[in-house]
Amino acid sequence: MSQLSDVSIAKERAFLVAVRQSGQGENETGKLLLELKELTNTCDIEVVDSCIIKIDKSQSRYLIGSGNASDINDRCRENKINLIVFNNDLTPSQQRNWEKLTGIRVIDRREIILDIFAARASTKEAVLQIELAKSEYMLPRLKRAWTHLSRQKGGVGLKGEGEKQIEVDERLVRRRISKLKKDLNLVRRQRSEQRKKRQKKPVPNIAIVGYTNAGKSSFLNCLTHSDILIEDKLFATLDPTTRKLTLANNQVVLLTDTVGFVRNLPHNLVEAFKATLEEAVLATFLIQIVDVTNPDYQEHIKTTHEVLQQIGAENNHILTVFNKIDLVQESYVIHRIKRSYPDAFFISTKTKDGTSELIKAVESIINKDMNRMTLRIPQDKYDVVALLHRTGHITEEQFKDDAIYITASVPNNFKREFKEFVI
Repeated sequence: MSQLSDVSIAKERAFLVAVRQSGQGENETGKLLLELKELTNTCDIEVVDSCIIKIDKSQSRYLIGSGNASDINDRCRENKINLIVFNNDLTPSQQRNWEKLTGIRVIDRREIILDIFAARASTKEAVLQIELAKSEYMLPRLKRAWTHLSRQKGGVGLKGEGEKQIEVDERLVRRRISKLKKDLNLVRRQRSEQRKKRQKKPVPNIAIVGYTNAGKSSFLNCLTHSDILIEDKLFATLDPTTRKLTLANNQVVLLTDTVGFVRNLPHNLVEAFKATLEEAVLATFLIQIVDVTNPDYQEHIKTTHEVLQQIGAENNHILTVFNKIDLVQESYVIHRIKRSYPDAFFISTKTKDGTSELIKAVESIINKDMNRMTLRIPQDKYDVVALLHRTGHITEEQFKDDAIYITASVPNNFKREFKEFVI
């Protein structure tokens, strides 16, 4: 079988194209082009040149007009460019037309993101999810991988002209997609079982969400004294990472760092990572990290909420946290944002400014769902003690006479189970 178009990219020289369609502002298009440059740099591709093309209507052949396409081709030849990256989705036929015109590889934003995800995924589930997304993306593009589309499979003893190789490839890819889906379902069932075991001891779980490169991993490291990978790149970490945080009252909570979001995140990637993002759906509440130094922070907040809505987590309680305040030079910037987001917290994971106030807020939210009790449980009531250990947070336990005296925080939905033992 022919190799699917190899999305893994070595050091290449790229020309970026952002198409500004009717109704889209020039400023918005420019920001998306800058983000495409960041995505491309994350793949270690050198961005040599770029342009914004305004169109009133999409053209079927090149997406843009043939005149603009010819100009881009000339600029690529002049600058010895060997890769064109579109910020807009290209159809399979448009990609083929561009590669016939230019003689070089032409990809779109979706393919760049797939490449980044494929390079960074490490857990079995993430690897399967990405391979599935890549296979579904490449299936309608198989013709692009073949230069001799009339190549036939035939030989002695075969009737007729045989099958075109492209048909063989399509059948193999569809078979692979079917197997990947079965493997994913198995992994997800295993994750579900693990989650059930975890929920038997209902430790509050907080999911950290936000735009990519906002500082989510730094935030997790800061609060839990961990050493999660930190890079100044988009999608530096993909697989969810969970660490324990012990609060002042000895209550243990779990903090989970999730994959970062980005504008125009391909729908099939949102679908592919739904299992990973389930942590956000099932969390006790969410902490949204926002890069206060990014001028597009409002768009980033909007994007985060849109993705949360797609995965069904939009109704979870959200604490908004603006990070990197140590990098803000003018104090009025913080004051202006506070007026728009009066309930938000402002911190620096580098200096730890503002983190103590945030942790107090976390304690307050968790305590609302917990009921502090002092209980006297007869020593022969082992089942009650075991249930308390599974469902509550024990802060003190003493054996006196024929009873066990326990001080614990118990979830409100378990209060009735221990009512008769309350002192």
